[in-house]
Amino acid sequence: METTVMPNPREDDKMIEAAYGELLEGYLRSNHRKKVEIIERAFKFAREAHRGVRRRSGEPYIMHPIAVARIVSQEIGLGSTSICAALLHDVVEDTEYTVEDIEQNFGAKIAQLVEGLTKISGGIFGDKASVQAENFRKLLLTMSEDIRVVLIKMADRLHNMRTLGSMAPNKRYKIAGETLYIYAPLAHRLGLFAIKTELEDLSFKHEHPDIYDEIERKIRQTQERRTMVYSDFSLPIKEKLDSLGIKYEAKARLKSIYSIYKKMEAKHLPFEEVYDLYAMRIVFDCEDQSMEKSICWNIYSAITDLYQLHPGRTRDWIVTPKANGYQALHLTVMGPDGNWIEVQIRSRRMDEIAEKGFAAHWKYKIGEGDEESELNAWLKTIKDILDNPEPSAIDFLSTLKLNLFASEIVVFTPAGELVTLPSGATVLDLAFELHSELGLHCIAAKVNHKLMPLHCELKSGDQVEILTSKNQVPQAEWESFLVTAKARTRLRKGLRAMRQPLIAQGREMLARWLEENDIPDTNLVITKLQGLCHVGNRDDLCMQLASEEIVLGDFLLKPLRKAAALPVQSSGLFSKIVAIGKKVTATVTPSSKEKELPAPEVKPVNTKQIYRLCTTPDGSNFRFAECCSPIPGDDVMGFVADDGMVEIHALDCPRAQVLKAGFGSSIVATEWATDGDIRFLAHVRVEGIDRHGILQDITLLISTHMGIDMRKLTIEAKAEVFEADLWVRVCDADVVNDLCRRIKAIDGVTSSTRIV
Repeated sequence: METTVMPNPREDDKMIEAAYGELLEGYLRSNHRKKVEIIERAFKFAREAHRGVRRRSGEPYIMHPIAVARIVSQEIGLGSTSICAALLHDVVEDTEYTVEDIEQNFGAKIAQLVEGLTKISGGIFGDKASVQAENFRKLLLTMSEDIRVVLIKMADRLHNMRTLGSMAPNKRYKIAGETLYIYAPLAHRLGLFAIKTELEDLSFKHEHPDIYDEIERKIRQTQERRTMVYSDFSLPIKEKLDSLGIKYEAKARLKSIYSIYKKMEAKHLPFEEVYDLYAMRIVFDCEDQSMEKSICWNIYSAITDLYQLHPGRTRDWIVTPKANGYQALHLTVMGPDGNWIEVQIRSRRMDEIAEKGFAAHWKYKIGEGDEESELNAWLKTIKDILDNPEPSAIDFLSTLKLNLFASEIVVFTPAGELVTLPSGATVLDLAFELHSELGLHCIAAKVNHKLMPLHCELKSGDQVEILTSKNQVPQAEWESFLVTAKARTRLRKGLRAMRQPLIAQGREMLARWLEENDIPDTNLVITKLQGLCHVGNRDDLCMQLASEEIVLGDFLLKPLRKAAALPVQSSGLFSKIVAIGKKVTATVTPSSKEKELPAPEVKPVNTKQIYRLCTTPDGSNFRFAECCSPIPGDDVMGFVADDGMVEIHALDCPRAQVLKAGFGSSIVATEWATDGDIRFLAHVRVEGIDRHGILQDITLLISTHMGIDMRKLTIEAKAEVFEADLWVRVCDADVVNDLCRRIKAIDGVTSSTRIV
């Protein structure tokens, strides 16, 4: 029997007052002017507006605005205006109060922030792809008006992630997916390092709880040994800095769980072989900002006197800060245990900016506001993209993401102007960065006085002179070697302008041909025609018609008339997939507009039939995605495709990341329920030191000792090292993991990893 716990108003009031007290206490400890009265009024207003409303977790709703306001104040470092806006951020969206009510009670500035937050209240993403992209445009456009809107929204998302456990699994996947795909990179770009790290870890925890718990457990188990190594390493450094009279704080910064996982995946390493689990951070006090650089290099000199320096891993972000304002001096030295250890050297000012981002810049503002110049330059780039958005929402989000999360290089023009670009940027990227016309007419460049082609990849410190010609016209293939979102957007705009006359001519030809043959110009007909002509969109179809690359003939009439006669049916009817015992069933929920249509018959699918039904999908309502080929034991999710079929993706598949971010309402929770009779193909890579008979040992283990069928094997040896790729048929991920472990135990094998 289920019982419902009745709310206790007295306990609720005590909890609310305690949370508000902590918010106020933290604010009073800050350096901001103490405007307690307006915060008190905002709290009482929000509390009354949300009275009687509860969150899904069961707690009073007002606890959420208080928590957001506390993050805004204590973790981002904003003042009373932002605290009030955070307390009131859901009032207009969720209650009968209006923006005018907020302005009347709290003034124009707070009302403006609340209105900005209300515009994007559904989160960056809504239910439809076009809405998602439009909401994201609104979010970024508000940044140029008042950056605090986005900072408060970031605090709102952080608290939602901290309390995500009460949501249904498919909602968790959607929210975690969009957080990892957009919010974490945006936090990184705004310099909110602490928030970015926590968002990544929380997303990872909800998508892969078992892997997260395992890494967390191993971190705890190795803590004592790690502490001893750090102590041996740091003690001589501390003694040296003490003798120099430097006031500082030294601590070990542990790598985040998500960063450890990404390194394990990228390098195909077990946890035990990830040696750079921590870095040493030295934060020194310096009242005179002009002395920061010399103190950093004094500390650098003291450390390199004690330990061997890794020459290729010194990073100076003091003279040339990152675009998000980050400043520090990084060096890597050999520790007492024989492993490389990174040391980060920062002033107290640099450390606060690194943790709290642009909010902290305002506290240290000097001169003409140099600290904000990088942000304004980035916002100008983003607005350039927003003014010319991609037709596809997912393309739009992906284009933006290129600018959100990229390592950077710095190059110089012949006049000595410094230009920051993403790592991997080319000559053509720089040309578009400087001006659209330069990019569209660029023919080559002089890089360090040597003639180089458009696709030449630039490096930090390069001096680049762009060469142009009036006769040059943009080419579609240029996009393959462009890295920056700005360059891609401007190239596509230039190509569209060039193609427009041809497209218009092709549209007339198409409309005339359809009319002559009594075929209606509907989406179904045009989609069918695009498929028959192998083109991706209507503009490409029209352009190829005008250039006579495609000719409309009588052979097209029958399939197009058939398409025109099809009834219009909505896709995406499956509302969820759930595992019930040993069967996976799908339930169908038509919308109100679809009730007159008969619901499609959906048969329960016994999991013994999964592999067979996926190769011959008649009667099945799901299929496995080819991009990641998941197998039982992998963390997976379902995506309802346009044809109503549910695609099964691994949760960390790159395509799945895009789907979670862009099509959250089409994500469904899935569970494996197999009895081990079905076999799935898995790819394993083996590397090691070559010796006579090693291949025989590997194949003997697989086929004879483990009874696993091999489907393909390739092996290549160079000098004394070999690399082998083998494809095996297994029933689940545990078998693959066991296989990798046993192969690695063979003499000469250095690594054995499943490739997904």
